[in-house]
Amino acid sequence: MVKNFEDLQQVSKENVDIALKSMGALSKSAQAIAVEVADYSKKAFEDGTAALEKMFGVKSLDKAIEVQTEYAKTAYEGFVAKATKISELYADLAKETYKPFEAMMAKPK
Repeated sequence: MVKNFEDLQQVSKENVDIALKSMGALSKSAQAIAVEVADYSKKAFEDGTAALEKMFGVKSLDKAIEVQTEYAKTAYEGFVAKATKISELYADLAKETYKPFEAMMAKPK
């Protein structure tokens, strides 16, 4: 319990420090997620463009189906891999953002 003004100031300072640490972790993690999403978007666009260029060069229906199947398979695998990576980043974001509050909650009252 807060007994005097100095204690109140200390508690307020600790709470501000905890909030700043949490926001720092949130910012860092959000930036990492944004980078991953931008990288995936760029790669997906490049892969789609390359597949379309291949499609323009095919001479038979069998080859067109082969190119489309190959593209669909690699696009799906790439999506699953990147979605897994991004979900791990979101889990890390939650852990890192909550970490400063864990210490506060563990303090004896």
